[in-house]
Amino acid sequence: ANKHAPENTWAAARLCVEWGMDYVEVDVNVSKDGVLYILHGPTLDKTTNGSGYIGDLTSEEIDRLDAGSWFSPRFAGERVPRLEPFLRWIKGKAKVFLDVKWVHPQPIIDLIYALGMEHDCFLWCEIDEWMLEFRRLDRNLALKYNVKSVDDVVAAVERFQANIVEVTPEHLSRELVAACRARGLKIMVNTIDHEPAGFRYVLEYGADMVNTDNGDLFRRFAAEWQGS
Repeated sequence: ANKHAPENTWAAARLCVEWGMDYVEVDVNVSKDGVLYILHGPTLDKTTNGSGYIGDLTSEEIDRLDAGSWFSPRFAGERVPRLEPFLRWIKGKAKVFLDVKWVHPQPIIDLIYALGMEHDCFLWCEIDEWMLEFRRLDRNLALKYNVKSVDDVVAAVERFQANIVEVTPEHLSRELVAACRARGLKIMVNTIDHEPAGFRYVLEYGADMVNTDNGDLFRRFAAEWQGS
């Protein structure tokens, strides 16, 4: 819902739930005193009225920041969500895609199990070494891996034991889809830079998920597609 509300906020998540989205994507970072937050980071400047690195501020300092005014005055007063209360709130409403930034995997794994959400989340980290660490620490939580080719699909399974792959429309092909299906992988198409034209790839190739900033637009597109 990032086209309609400030990213990584309660307001954006509520919109996703209202639209009936299956998953809500959030970025995960950590404060100086070890509290997990929903924020892209690593700096605060882009999406809050703070500055510097999130890891240099305490949770008390982060809790005072405004995470909405940069987007629109009507979102003034939005706070940077703490991950734990966010997960408690969203449980049963939608599942969660956790894009893990500069955070060690263990506290995230512990929190997911403590809340009984091991079947309601999947995770990804841009740093391959941390992906490997996630899988070393836990064999059951679902992991996502980004792919561009059939070779990447093979690596997703053999190296990371991934469960989901993400691909952009320009790299989607029948061969890649077949390779995923043969290995039991779910397919997520990232259409964020290709909307709404990219939505048709999701439907034509029978993808399992779409990564979009316009969940409401995709829902209407899919309904029209199915009715045509």
